[in-house]
Amino acid sequence: QVQLVESGGGLVQAGASLRLSCTASGRTFSPYAMAWFRQAPGKDRELVASIRWPGGSTFYTDSVKGRFSISRELKKNTVYLQLNNLKADDSAVYYCAARTYSSDDYNFWGRGAQVTVSS
Repeated sequence: QVQLVESGGGLVQAGASLRLSCTASGRTFSPYAMAWFRQAPGKDRELVASIRWPGGSTFYTDSVKGRFSISRELKKNTVYLQLNNLKADDSAVYYCAARTYSSDDYNFWGRGAQVTVSS
């Protein structure tokens, strides 16, 4: 089993930056991809960014392009999300997720990290 633990959330003012981290532990970890999702109150969960674990190709949802950056550190089994120029609309619980090769969807999830941006 794989466990994902997020850290780095917090309360910041608009325009500030945060870095979220997600470290995987458990059985030998070699996912197909990892991603960050977010869910704000009353809204559906949305995919924010993803990264292929081998290769490192990335995807960003349009609303965060140019402001957020996803990266990974293979030896530490850790994925990061750098959030720059934060806006009030970015306030949400951010979830780390991993997709294994045997799955068509993200099948391991962290508990989430709260990001609150005050305007």
